[in-house]
Amino acid sequence: MLDSKNILVVEDDSDIRELISFNLKNEGHQVFKAKDGEAGIDKARKKLPDLILLDLMLPGIQGLDVCRIIKSDQETKNTPIIMVTAMGQEEDIVKGLETGADDYITKPFSIKVLLARVKSVLRRSIEEKDIDSDKAILINGISIKPRLREVKVDGQVIDNLTFSEFQILYLLAGHPGWVFTRYQIIDKIRGDNYPVTDRSVDFQIVGLRKKLGDAGKLIRTVRGVGYRFTPDEK
Repeated sequence: MLDSKNILVVEDDSDIRELISFNLKNEGHQVFKAKDGEAGIDKARKKLPDLILLDLMLPGIQGLDVCRIIKSDQETKNTPIIMVTAMGQEEDIVKGLETGADDYITKPFSIKVLLARVKSVLRRSIEEKDIDSDKAILINGISIKPRLREVKVDGQVIDNLTFSEFQILYLLAGHPGWVFTRYQIIDKIRGDNYPVTDRSVDFQIVGLRKKLGDAGKLIRTVRGVGYRFTPDEK
C-alpha cells in the first residue's frame, strides 16, 4: 500500500470536488482543494503536492494553461498531473499529455477507476524515472537489452526490429501504463525537430506488433490519443 500523499484537486464543480476529496481522504491521503485555475496554480506552488487532479474546463485560467504553467515552473515541473476531462475532449487530452500531464480520466467516471489511476500514477512517480539508456528491461516475458540492441520474447530472439521499432518498444515498455501521443513518441526517440506524421508512427506500431507476435497485444491503442504498454493484457 502506498503511503499517505498530498493531493491537490482543482475542480470548479463543488459536488465533484467534494466527492473526489472524500474518497481520497478515505484512502488516507491529505487533500487540498481549488475551484479555479488561478487558485490551483497558487496552491500547487505553496503546497508542492505529490499529485494534482486537474479539471480541464475551469473558470478563468483553463486547465491546459494551468498544466502548462505548473510544468514550466522549476518547483512543480515534476509533479504528476491527472487530467479530468469531459467525454469527447480528445484534442484537449492530446494537448494535455503533450504539455506534460501524466494521465487522464473522463467524466463521468467510476470512483474505483479514479482511485486506481491515482494509485498507479503515484506508484509510477515513485518507481519510474526517465529511462536510463543502459538499463535492461524485463516485463511480461519481454527482455530488452539496449546495449546489445537485443529483444527476446519468452526467450526467443526477435532480430528483425528496425531502429525505430526498437526505440518505441523500449520507450513504451520502460513506462508501463503511461500514455504517449504519437508526437511524444517521436520526440522521445528522435528529438523535437524530427519531421513525422501520425500515420508514420502508426505504421511503426503495426510492424512492431506483428514482429512481437502475441506479445504485440501488450501495446494498446488509446483512441484519439496514442499508445500505451499495458502489461496485464497478455
